[in-house]
Amino acid sequence: MNQELCPCGSNRKLSDCCGGVISSKSAKTALQLMKSRYAAYSIGEAQYLLDTTHKKNRSAYSIEGIEQWSKENTWTKLEIVSVEHGSISDDRGLVEFKAHFTDPVGENQVHHERSSFLKDDGKWYYLDGQINPKQVDLMKKIHRNDPCPCGSGKKYKKCCG
Repeated sequence: MNQELCPCGSNRKLSDCCGGVISSKSAKTALQLMKSRYAAYSIGEAQYLLDTTHKKNRSAYSIEGIEQWSKENTWTKLEIVSVEHGSISDDRGLVEFKAHFTDPVGENQVHHERSSFLKDDGKWYYLDGQINPKQVDLMKKIHRNDPCPCGSGKKYKKCCG
């Protein structure tokens, strides 16, 4: 990794930030994994992106597709909207983010996603994501059998409840 600034927006050198996570393939938190995955898209580390996708969903992605998406866009800014769980002691986490980029025809775009992360055998993985997530009314009472507001598709009692 070179001495350029990390694409995640930390204002640290890539090698001292997400570059180290990419090299070791080991994030300490869901947020750190999310930021390193954004950096990997920005610098074209497609193998890292595939390796950090949970094995349950890995077959839905191809290294060629990841490389194409990574290289055809110019990644300009990462905006973290919210983080739920995903600390060192957790085994699940949610990170909502907006990845700003310029597409191949020069149009500015925003990829808005609420991503689910899972720690499996002590290692964090990207599980899946909800594109353009709906806003959750935090004042609304959530009941045990309601759909989980994280967007997993599970009942609240079987997910974040």
